[in-house]
Amino acid sequence: MKVGVLSVQGAFAEMAAYWRAQGADVFEIRQLADLDRGMDLLALPGGESTVQGKLLKDLGLFDPLKANIEGGLPVFATCAGLILLAERIEGSQTLSTQTLKPSKWFGTLPVAVRRNAYGRQLGSFTTRGAFDGKPDVEMTFIRAPAITDVLSPEVEVLSTFGGRPTSVRWRNATAFTWHPELTHSLAEPRAK
Repeated sequence: MKVGVLSVQGAFAEMAAYWRAQGADVFEIRQLADLDRGMDLLALPGGESTVQGKLLKDLGLFDPLKANIEGGLPVFATCAGLILLAERIEGSQTLSTQTLKPSKWFGTLPVAVRRNAYGRQLGSFTTRGAFDGKPDVEMTFIRAPAITDVLSPEVEVLSTFGGRPTSVRWRNATAFTWHPELTHSLAEPRAK
């Protein structure tokens, strides 16, 4: 399997190491010419979603990657990568209400997310839980987003924490609020 890892910002080195450990042929996506290599799966790492999204647009990567995702390219996303895929992103709080905004990023995954919902960097934590039929998987949350709503009945919830979905699968996308690439506790994800 040939995996292209978005490598413009964030935990791309950890994501690449994860896929190499799975036996994948991994390459970094840093510029438009990198897409000429072709890939069987796109990996979107954790990091800062706003910075990643801006760099995707500045480097001319955004439109071709979005077209590939919409065309069925399997995508594996963690944390910031999930935010890039989400259809809706909760805006800043105004008094007691949250506003949902359509994503300005890929918007290809029918979920709503809230950035940094599990706290700041110092609030990062690890827990254990069930994931996709595996009863005991380590889940590491680092400034993690929360999936606040699933917007399609076709979205399969793969794991939960505190009553909220923490990983989902929909069509060609598998996305996590936590960081499986830091635990190496998962086998290669399957796309629908």
